[in-house]
Amino acid sequence: MSDAQSSNTPEFTVSEFSNALKRTIEDRFGLVRLRGEISNYRGPHSSGHAYFCLKDQNARIDAVIWKGSFPRLKGRLQEGLEVVATGRITTFPGKSAYQIIVENLEPAGIGALMALLEERRRMFAAEGLFDEARKQLLPFLPRTIGVVTSPTGAVIRDILHRIGERFPRHVFVWPVRVQGESSASEVAAAIRGFNALPDGSPMRPDVLIVARGGGSLEDLWGFNEEIVVRAAADSLIPLISAIGHETDWTLLDHVADLRAPTPTAAAEKAVPVRAELAGNLADLGRRHTAACLWLLDRRQSDLRSLVRALPQGDAIVALPRQRVDRAATALHNASGKALDGRRLALARLVHRLANQSPQARLARDGQKLEGLQHRLVRCMLAAQERRAQKLDYIGARLGSALAARRHVEIERLNAAKHRLGTLDQRLIRAIEGNLVREKGRLERLDQLLHTLGYQQVLSRGFALVRDAEGRPLRRAAEVVAGSRLDIEFADGHRAAVAGDGVDGKPASKSHAGKAPRKADQGSLF
Repeated sequence: MSDAQSSNTPEFTVSEFSNALKRTIEDRFGLVRLRGEISNYRGPHSSGHAYFCLKDQNARIDAVIWKGSFPRLKGRLQEGLEVVATGRITTFPGKSAYQIIVENLEPAGIGALMALLEERRRMFAAEGLFDEARKQLLPFLPRTIGVVTSPTGAVIRDILHRIGERFPRHVFVWPVRVQGESSASEVAAAIRGFNALPDGSPMRPDVLIVARGGGSLEDLWGFNEEIVVRAAADSLIPLISAIGHETDWTLLDHVADLRAPTPTAAAEKAVPVRAELAGNLADLGRRHTAACLWLLDRRQSDLRSLVRALPQGDAIVALPRQRVDRAATALHNASGKALDGRRLALARLVHRLANQSPQARLARDGQKLEGLQHRLVRCMLAAQERRAQKLDYIGARLGSALAARRHVEIERLNAAKHRLGTLDQRLIRAIEGNLVREKGRLERLDQLLHTLGYQQVLSRGFALVRDAEGRPLRRAAEVVAGSRLDIEFADGHRAAVAGDGVDGKPASKSHAGKAPRKADQGSLF
């Protein structure tokens, strides 16, 4: 009996059993949320995936974050940080271990958020993103103002009302979510989108306002994300941060060029009061007019004083006129002397020109030309001989190089043929090994099919009853009295006729209309 039981036990391979366990666990557990502490985190793998553990006081579980899930994470992975991970439970058949595939990760509780916020603040401060030296000055009177906020809240209405009341300007609103998972990416995209507009575009603002109403730390957490802080740090447009109430502080407030306690205060810092500017301009105009009149009167008074101090015109030109007369006399004497000197020099030149005969100079130049011609011919012959020798040398080197190159190529071809033969043998061995493995797997599956077949049940003393059409009968209530039956045993088939009671007698009234009991099956024979 023990041999029969052992022969009926299904046989699985390790891979089949591991895959069956994997399907069972994934079907039993869908999306789960686990709270625990990050352990054994060493940063992303070279493939871009991250492997670590979640643990508590009594247990631990392996965790995996695929490369594509990193951008959707709310929190930053850090050793020892307590988090709430959302994902799917599965197994890794390679080592028969279960794990969680993390799809979302968020800090567990306000304490973890504060610790993460402080850690990020120290990191950005060390990078110099909070330094006052890198902050930009706001324009005194911007032509256009860009606002990054929710288009349906009261914040945008307060900003528009305050700007219109103080100094109406063009306002462009970039609608974003200011709370939730996608708020950080939308705010960062809005800041970078305004900066991406070309200079001179009428839609490029001169100043940016990132605003949101008050809320808890979790509500304002999107403005503490690294993507928002770095987008604000890279902004070439001056940025005003107006997040929450006066007591609310975010990392965006530290990196912004100016922090406003409320959205309304941000609008007040962006534009001046038009009426005050008009009053100041009128006062400056009056002061400027008065200063000009006073300066004109002062210049006229100085001019009258200078005119009285000037000497008479004849006295001014008398001395220069005397110097001009003396200069005219000296010029006449000097020109006579210069003319005599030029005549003497001309006579000397005429004498030298007579001594220089053109025919003699032509003869000397002809002799020089013949000497240069002979030198040119000798140089050309020597250069031609040197070129011929160099060409012969290069030809000899080229022949040697071609022979060596041909020898190298022949050796490379022989080596390639040898590698090809080796790879062919390895391919044949791999195909034969694969055929052997597949044949063994097919034999195991055939044995499993033989073990689970119903013929094995018949060999243990059971029988299969079918009706005249060959349909199997599973209950006595399905048997019609007088119908022909086919009974299959382990060693063959037998025909039978169904009776209508025990030992061929009619059934009692107490059992009328009820299904026959298992003990009543003897009447079928």
